[in-house]
Amino acid sequence: MRRRSRYGWLELIEGILLILLGIYTLCNPGGMLRGITFAYGFLAVITGISDIVFYAKTERYIGFGPTIALVTGILSLLAGLMLLMYPNAGELIMTLLLPIWFIAHSVSRLTHIPLVRLAGKFYYYFTLIVNILGIILGCLMIIWPWDMLSVPLICMQAWQMWPH
Repeated sequence: MRRRSRYGWLELIEGILLILLGIYTLCNPGGMLRGITFAYGFLAVITGISDIVFYAKTERYIGFGPTIALVTGILSLLAGLMLLMYPNAGELIMTLLLPIWFIAHSVSRLTHIPLVRLAGKFYYYFTLIVNILGIILGCLMIIWPWDMLSVPLICMQAWQMWPH
């Protein structure tokens, strides 16, 4: 059986970038919306490419799960490109786009849960709980957008750094 280390490097780099983004945002809260827009645009492109690569590598081995990864990968790629190309529009819709992206990726990671079960019970239950919390927090961000803007930074750091 081959090790899965090839798949984890992109997620590790993405998680480290999200931690750095979270630290910078906590240190400089004023005037961060444009920076957040660019950073999330860049990370959405990376995440979209990561999901598309996941689909390309696993689509012949497992059923419906990779198809969701392809759809969310394409949506993430398009959302990231929109945020990078039109930052003013991104600033206006960031309060709605970010929660939808957050919910979509939590659902996508929940479809990967059968693969995580192979890693052990702890990883399975941890991933399950974190992604269910991601869906709940995404819904809360839609209801209270400005109060919940800093929540994804903290949750995405933990979510992306943990092996799936």
